[in-house]
Amino acid sequence: MRILVVEDNQDIHDNLVEFLELKGHEVEGALDGLTGLHLAASRHFDAIILDIMLPGIDGNQICHSLRQHSKSEVAIVMLSARDQLNDRLTGFNVGADDYITKPFAMSELLARIKAVVSRRVRKGGRILEVGDLRFDLDTLEVSRSGTLLKLNPTNMKLLEVLMRKSPHVVQRRELEEALWGRDLPSSDSLRSNIHMMRRTIDKSFEKPLLHTVHGLGYKLCQEP
Repeated sequence: MRILVVEDNQDIHDNLVEFLELKGHEVEGALDGLTGLHLAASRHFDAIILDIMLPGIDGNQICHSLRQHSKSEVAIVMLSARDQLNDRLTGFNVGADDYITKPFAMSELLARIKAVVSRRVRKGGRILEVGDLRFDLDTLEVSRSGTLLKLNPTNMKLLEVLMRKSPHVVQRRELEEALWGRDLPSSDSLRSNIHMMRRTIDKSFEKPLLHTVHGLGYKLCQEP
């Protein structure tokens, strides 16, 4: 899983990141609310661990923004030292999937994350999101800013790999093997497919998402 940890306590933040990475997950972290909201809104995550008391903007505001404005379906588990009923109800009302109070056991937190991710997948299907680009793996619908886009099967596979790896660079060889296995085409088919996909997902929109990293490969992400 790709997990975002938004927690301003440095020790808790570092312990969570280390524990989750040791369990084999890909983890990014933020120590304040504004950075956490930016990462959550611009990159794809399977789950977010979200502290409530944060500098800049609090966890409840972040959760509300993701659900109401970004229409995000990411699994969100709230963390808080507050254990009153009203505090928990506020978290659920703004869109949290689960609420766990501090102190907590790392193993229980991970179990809850897996449970809410599983529920989200069953409820909403398998959806990849990078910025305003959305790919529903069940219906094979690709859209950007609500506009449906038409991609051929090869471009769909290419897009899936890039979205799953976002925001990291994917090397040419990895993309070629994902598309054609060991039977690589003799012509520069990858370049042609990248060109075709770029025209579809970027040409009619203000900011490009597909970027060439010369000498390495390609990446799909929002850049400032």
